Amino acid sequence: MPDAGYLTIGKVVKRLQAQYPDLSVSKVRYLEDEGLLTPSRTPGGYRLYSQHDVRRLETILYLQKNRFMPLQVIKEELAKSEAGMGSSVDDLQRVPAWGTGHASSSSDVLGQDAREGDEALQKFHPISRMPELLGVSVSFVRELSEAGVISLRTSPHGRSLVDGRDFPLIRTCEELRQFGIGPRNLRQYVQAANRESGMLEQALTVFGAHASGSSSPTDEQKERYEQALNRMIALTNSVREVLIRRSLRGTSQDHKL
Repeated sequence: MPDAGYLTIGKVVKRLQAQYPDLSVSKVRYLEDEGLLTPSRTPGGYRLYSQHDVRRLETILYLQKNRFMPLQVIKEELAKSEAGMGSSVDDLQRVPAWGTGHASSSSDVLGQDAREGDEALQKFHPISRMPELLGVSVSFVRELSEAGVISLRTSPHGRSLVDGRDFPLIRTCEELRQFGIGPRNLRQYVQAANRESGMLEQALTVFGAHASGSSSPTDEQKERYEQALNRMIALTNSVREVLIRRSLRGTSQDHKL
């Protein structure tokens, strides 16, 4: 099999990480284990991804991130596409958020306004709709709330509401659960985030309104604040990743002794 046009799993991840920063080699392998990706293999067993495989992966990531589709639904839609019974892989990226429409087929869905997916993030949704919207159980969402990962709001009628802005986080937690990392395990990250936010807030005071003595920050100050916050979060994430990998590497070496 010719190597031209084929990419290793590491190069695929590197190519898509700018658009999907949370993408990792382990996540791509997980999607392969779930039957959503079937890359070619070299005689030595190394994975090789064609351009079609990369487009398919992009579609999967897009539907997860922007259209809130559960993996099982994505798998079904891709199977329909390959069988010529549904939309093409490229057209699937125009499907609105899973659960936001009432169409009975993928062709009907494609005719709806794709902006519904973005609008869903700006609304509060009854917790009873989480299985429909995100493919997760109500009990799982409540566990996330009890662990402090998300906060539920109560409607005037006493119903528990989920903030649409938490949808990406809920999907991430659901994927972590596939690795045996549940809501209770995530409490340590909530505690760490609270500590880090205090540290970053103190560091960011120079970008606030008090820097110029005004009662409210200017547009320029807001932009500098956001840029500094984004950069510091990226840097602290990098430090955290290196420390975790080093710790795991040390544990692995101890096991070899």
